[in-house]
Amino acid sequence: MVEKKVVIKNDTGIHARPASLIVQKANEFTSDITLGKDGQDVNAKSIMGIMSLGVSKSTEVTIKAEGADAAAAVDALVDLIESGFGE
Repeated sequence: MVEKKVVIKNDTGIHARPASLIVQKANEFTSDITLGKDGQDVNAKSIMGIMSLGVSKSTEVTIKAEGADAAAAVDALVDLIESGFGE
């Protein structure tokens, strides 16, 4: 399992658009990927799961992945989140 923590930088946190970008990126990989906050982990390939976390600016989230392309998946999602989703 590969795991990294990242802090949400964009002002609006993870709302519908960033959540859909996370889901799109996660679906590029075969690994099982989760996004977690405060001990609650959700499937990173589920927009409803991600939205249910209620992630706001400056919140630390944990990305975990397990599978053949786990390291690449985690790195890609960390890069996406650190980019601020282009907002």
